Amino acid sequence: MHHWVQASSSDFSGTPPQARSGHTAVNVGKSMVVVFGGLVDKKFLNDIVVYDIENKLWFEPECTGSESEGQVGPTPRAFHVAITIDCHMFIFGGRSGGKRLGDFWVLDTDIWQWSELTSFGDLPTPRDFAAAAAIGNQKIVLCGGWDGKKWLSDVYVMDTMSLEWMELSVSGSLPPPRCGHTATMVEKRLLVFGGRGGGGPIMGDLWALKGLIDEERETPGWTQLKLPGQAPSSRCGHTVTSGGHYLLLFGGHGTGGWLSRYDVYYNDTIILDRVTAQWKRLPISNEPPPPRAYHTMTGIGARHLLIGGFDGKLTFGDLWWLVPEDDPIAKRSSVPQLINPPEIKESERELDKERGQEGFSIVELQKKMGISVSSGLRLQIPEESDDHEFVELGTRLIEGDVVDDRASMIQMAAQALRQHWKESTPRTLQLKELGSLLRDYQRLVTRKFTTRSSLTSADFGLPGTKTFTFYHVKSSSELRINDISKLLEEYKTLVI
Repeated sequence: MHHWVQASSSDFSGTPPQARSGHTAVNVGKSMVVVFGGLVDKKFLNDIVVYDIENKLWFEPECTGSESEGQVGPTPRAFHVAITIDCHMFIFGGRSGGKRLGDFWVLDTDIWQWSELTSFGDLPTPRDFAAAAAIGNQKIVLCGGWDGKKWLSDVYVMDTMSLEWMELSVSGSLPPPRCGHTATMVEKRLLVFGGRGGGGPIMGDLWALKGLIDEERETPGWTQLKLPGQAPSSRCGHTVTSGGHYLLLFGGHGTGGWLSRYDVYYNDTIILDRVTAQWKRLPISNEPPPPRAYHTMTGIGARHLLIGGFDGKLTFGDLWWLVPEDDPIAKRSSVPQLINPPEIKESERELDKERGQEGFSIVELQKKMGISVSSGLRLQIPEESDDHEFVELGTRLIEGDVVDDRASMIQMAAQALRQHWKESTPRTLQLKELGSLLRDYQRLVTRKFTTRSSLTSADFGLPGTKTFTFYHVKSSSELRINDISKLLEEYKTLVI
């Protein structure tokens, strides 16, 4: 069993990194974690913030060395790659504004000196959202990314002693081009998971690349792995961190919907057990951090440190520990310490109980939604004719029927889709239908109460009734799996 614990000022001294996403955070041996760059409020960063593990101290070193645009070190950037070998942190690529970068830098963390490296050979093109990993203590492998025009599937190996790049010639089947994926060395193989692919789809496939270890004399080749267990959903912008006999995956960004796509951000924790070669859900005892992508997760002994990230609206500046249950801080509250937290009414606590222990806490629900659960009407709910995804779903159910005009078609499509949902169960309901179902639920609730001047708290199960629990939910991405059966139950009471 593991616990999420929000970091507090008592965990360390010094000033932690400011809010950011698209940054990197890498281990330098067992002594330090080095955070570099990122993005916040459209501002690209190039600062170095270091966590001294032994002394539990955050500090910003004064770096010397090569300059770019009049400043020591690389230009500000995000979505770059960072790899450490011994005391050296290597930086490649990334983005600054709309420009993709292809420069290559190294920071000597013994003396805090930057050097821009002039490498040769098969140089990678400028790119962001690539993935990279160290091969032993001398080489770096880089794969994929986005060059501003196309998704990439190329693989490069860089010798940090000779500074020579070599594009790897890989035989056989290749993974689709992608960016925003992860690449992790596991013994002799490079494991690549997820990412956004050509044309925009987000992927959930797992690939292994052999032929990276010189001594093995293997012909480089990719193999797609289809492992048993509870595999992660398709995503990009996630992290994969090594944790002994397992790899730990957290967070990321996916999409839901059908015609009208919407963003989904994750906060699940999944492990790939290297011993049994299967996916598993990591048992977590409490509420995880808010969903996010383009964060970092770094292993510090038995702990993992989560820094920053982005959820489509907010850039996070919080730090979280993921710790085993025997860790001294495991018993500490994991509830975020909000500045001026909203007052929680007793009636709202009752609603939280109705939604189940796996639902969001009210404070977190308010934080995500920006409204009080018992507030009045605030949603902009489209009519059927303007809800294109709703109409498309219904139209598929009446294909072949003769319809005189668009208005009649929409009416028939709505009736067919509502009947379909009335007969649906949580098992038969498809994920792509959930957004349209939620909006139609809210539409029907609104019409049911148009004769009233307002919707009172009693209409939302506060207290005494158990209806219309989800009226103020802004997006289906805010629902949990255990909400679906209740949403369907309440919806069926609205359909005549």
